[in-house]
Amino acid sequence: MSERRDLDVIAGLVPAGSRVLDLGCGRGELLAHLVQHKGCSGYGVEIDDANLQASLARGIDVVQLNLEEGLAMFGDASFDVVLQLDTLQHLRNAEKMLQETARVGRAGIVSFPNFAHWPNRLAVARGRMPVTKALPYQWYDTPNIRVGTHADFEVLARKNGLTILDSFGLQDGRPIRFWPNARASVAVFKFEGR
Repeated sequence: MSERRDLDVIAGLVPAGSRVLDLGCGRGELLAHLVQHKGCSGYGVEIDDANLQASLARGIDVVQLNLEEGLAMFGDASFDVVLQLDTLQHLRNAEKMLQETARVGRAGIVSFPNFAHWPNRLAVARGRMPVTKALPYQWYDTPNIRVGTHADFEVLARKNGLTILDSFGLQDGRPIRFWPNARASVAVFKFEGR
């Protein structure tokens, strides 16, 4: 299952023993893995009731919070790593949440569907919005508020004074470092603030 391999690759970016904040933690699978296998601690943040319950059932400390409201309840640099996986494209103010991620964590890790992946480009060239494993919805029922590319995030990071520590794409659970903007369906970045 490539989704599991994606999580394993991202877990590899988190140093052992880190204090982690997982924004949009879903069912808590990654945070539970980090606690069990890497000796990490931390919290998940989730808005969906069913996901919140699933995270709690896994033993994850989770806070129910709408990310659109920011992270005011967390102090500056209160976590070693803040994860923001598959959430930026759902937020109205993605740039503000990116700034909050950099403020609250010593390092941030983000991932999002890469709209510049070649099958997406081909679909648009044919006059249709893409429907793929990374972007599985029709244009009219997608929870995504926006789409972005690997290259777009590099520009946004520079604009916000972030230092990119690592970047690559993911395709079928494999890291893609050569031309990730065209060859990967998911973009991944590890960064630190000022």
